[in-house]
Amino acid sequence: MADARQRVEAFLVESLLFGDESRLPQPDDSLIESGTIDSTGVLELIEFLEEEFHIRVADSETVPDNLDSVDRIVAFVARKLS
Repeated sequence: MADARQRVEAFLVESLLFGDESRLPQPDDSLIESGTIDSTGVLELIEFLEEEFHIRVADSETVPDNLDSVDRIVAFVARKLS
């Protein structure tokens, strides 16, 4: 899943942090609390995950346990792909 982590981090930097890699939080830090992502960003993230990994993110899965840190996103993608 190292590849998934790199792809998620690249998306966050390019799409939400406007290329400022220094603002990328630690893998287990909350993306919401760090100000990296807001409600619109969550929608962009979901669209990215669905397109990039060919998965479907159900409304019931759009919870912090799945999407509020890089670690949680990577684990969520791994579960969806298994």
